[in-house]
Amino acid sequence: MSELSFEQMLEESFKTIHNGEVVEGTVIDVKEDEIILNIGCKADGIITRSEYTNESNADLRDLVHVNDTLEAKVLKVNDGEGQILLTYKRLAAEKGNKRLEEAFENHEVLTAPVVQVLAGGLSVVVEEARVFIPASLVSDTFEKNLEKYAGQEIEFVITEFNPKRRRIIGDRKQLLVARKAEMQKALFERIQVGDTVEGVVKNVTDFGAFIDLGGADGLLHISEMSWGHVENPKKVFKVGEKLSVLIKDISGVKIALSLKFPDQNPWLNAAEKFAAGNVVTGKVARMTDFGAFVELEPGVDALLHVSQISHEHVDKPADVLKVGQEITAKVVDFNEADKKISLSMKALETVAPAEEAPVEE
Repeated sequence: MSELSFEQMLEESFKTIHNGEVVEGTVIDVKEDEIILNIGCKADGIITRSEYTNESNADLRDLVHVNDTLEAKVLKVNDGEGQILLTYKRLAAEKGNKRLEEAFENHEVLTAPVVQVLAGGLSVVVEEARVFIPASLVSDTFEKNLEKYAGQEIEFVITEFNPKRRRIIGDRKQLLVARKAEMQKALFERIQVGDTVEGVVKNVTDFGAFIDLGGADGLLHISEMSWGHVENPKKVFKVGEKLSVLIKDISGVKIALSLKFPDQNPWLNAAEKFAAGNVVTGKVARMTDFGAFVELEPGVDALLHVSQISHEHVDKPADVLKVGQEITAKVVDFNEADKKISLSMKALETVAPAEEAPVEE
């Protein structure tokens, strides 16, 4: 039996590979757009930038280094120049698809970064495999602008898996809905009428504000915003503001809120402050033809009847008074049961004595 030459022994030491085979190699050189691998064959393996990453401007020297070990798939045993063309990206995507298939079958919650914001939704990547999340499945509320999700890591589940048609669909909405349902259940088990709870202003309208209580929204109606009069809720509250609110009523999943805390009721000490005979100061809040309503303090209004404005005849309050004007008057009646106070400016006026008529001779 003849001995093999060194060249023959070297030739036999190289393994034979085929298209589609998965190989492992050591990085022996990295260029800006190309990685060269020693894969134990006569020829080196080449991974181009487009077969390594989806980033068209990426510098491979920042991503891979000499002596790194990489696993890749053979695309062509001979690329025409005696080299073996490999793909790292496609192998990773195949592994990613396998991972997605398992997640789909097991209803697993995945977390992945948003790599692209599209007109109709978001594109996320799991181990180089892409998942599309339609705009309607991104949130449980309408999202006008999806750009805020760019670069964020989000949670989702796979609801449709069909890699042959390149249709892998993710759903984030159902996770949010399920989470909110759990939070809502926990919230209603915890709260009761009369409780004071913390919340965040979620939306402000002309008739009130919706407060996020962490599981459900409560309505703070304009009439419950203060013991005093609130003209425009949008001038009082801002979205994102934190509030301590009172649970006024719970009806099914509807929660009515209030900022009119009983211990802050201005009528608690009104009998002493505004007893009949006291002289008080207040601001004209609104006027009618029969009189003016004067705010003595937030939540306590008194009526200044047109006949009590002056000893001189006054046709209408608006003829002598203005809204916002500060006036001083005397309390002539205090009715705590009906929460009614009557004022008189006339009672404080000094009446000049009538001039005596001349005596006839």
